[in-house]
Amino acid sequence: MGQLMKSINPLRRFQKGSILVHILYHASKEPFYGSWLKQELGKHGYNISDGTLYPWLNRLTYSGLLSLEKKNVRGKIRKYYSITEEGKNHFEKIKEYLKELYDEVINET
Repeated sequence: MGQLMKSINPLRRFQKGSILVHILYHASKEPFYGSWLKQELGKHGYNISDGTLYPWLNRLTYSGLLSLEKKNVRGKIRKYYSITEEGKNHFEKIKEYLKELYDEVINET
């Protein structure tokens, strides 16, 4: 049991979930492309590599939470990600959990 406990990093796991919330949040506001999102996440202290970010975006697209549209921008193909209806439903549920958690932990209601 001691070895198992050493391998779990609660802060890291929470950060991964937070990144997912950021992705869905920004996708719900307007379409974004990967390098923009990487910079935005960096503003919040999440310095993730392309090798981490793009597989996440691909999985979220494959899972039906994001949609992908390729656009030609000055001769370069750029992939824009948007939230889907299913993604909106998941994001709304996540917001409910976040509000409940915030109220209990921060507001202590």
